[in-house]
Amino acid sequence: MNLYYDEAMKLVIGYAPKLVLALLTLIIGLWIIKLLARGVAKMLDRSNVDASLQGFLSSLTSMVLKVLLVISVAGMVGIEMTSFIAILGAAGLAVGMALSGTLQNFAGGVMILVFRPYKVGDFVEMQGFSGVIQEIQIFNTILTTGDNKTIILPNAPIASGSVVNYSTQPRRRVDFTFGIGYQDDIDRAKKVILSTIASDERVLQDPEPFIAVSELADSSVNFVVRVWAKSGDYWGVYFSGLENVKKALDRERISIPYPQQDLHLVSGLEKLKAVANS
Repeated sequence: MNLYYDEAMKLVIGYAPKLVLALLTLIIGLWIIKLLARGVAKMLDRSNVDASLQGFLSSLTSMVLKVLLVISVAGMVGIEMTSFIAILGAAGLAVGMALSGTLQNFAGGVMILVFRPYKVGDFVEMQGFSGVIQEIQIFNTILTTGDNKTIILPNAPIASGSVVNYSTQPRRRVDFTFGIGYQDDIDRAKKVILSTIASDERVLQDPEPFIAVSELADSSVNFVVRVWAKSGDYWGVYFSGLENVKKALDRERISIPYPQQDLHLVSGLEKLKAVANS
């Protein structure tokens, strides 16, 4: 027992300083890496680097530095680098197979930054969600919806899926559909609707506003109205247009019909007479 005790004490005396030093190096190293990551983010911001790249590069820098720190700490403890790298490679293969989806998200993030389907600040629709891009990270893209919800989407399906970007074009077409009664004057209604929509100063005159009869529906004659506006004015033009046209049609006593059916009640005797006459 004394022999085992002496050997244990030798190991403790021999490795205790290395373990303490390695632990201190790990703690201090993580703290320094955190500061460096913040410094890189501030430097990128001052250098006017695209906001889409800032989050990605700062996260990537932090991850690489942490891997190097772990390798250094392992060397301080006494683990041979060749053996450690071999173990790390085998573990990396196993982890890579287990985290194949995560690696796909990383590759998706790289593709997004290379092909630039969107950037920070764009209003997009993807994977069933719509909102403003807040940050493009290594594995995820973060967007904020119109009702201020934060949505975190993995990069892999975004890079291989459909993305609708509403911010790339400076102008957007605003489409309206209005219906009037069959008894109302079509030409007069067209004039009222078009003049009301075009009177909004946010509506562009080039291309010119367009109106035409689009459908003779069951209960109404429907018009399609198409105007152009700046992308940032889209919803303002749309909501104001609906309200203003409704008020204008009311002033001109032009009806806006709603679906309805006419029921004709026939008495039993009249029904028998009709059957007999037929």
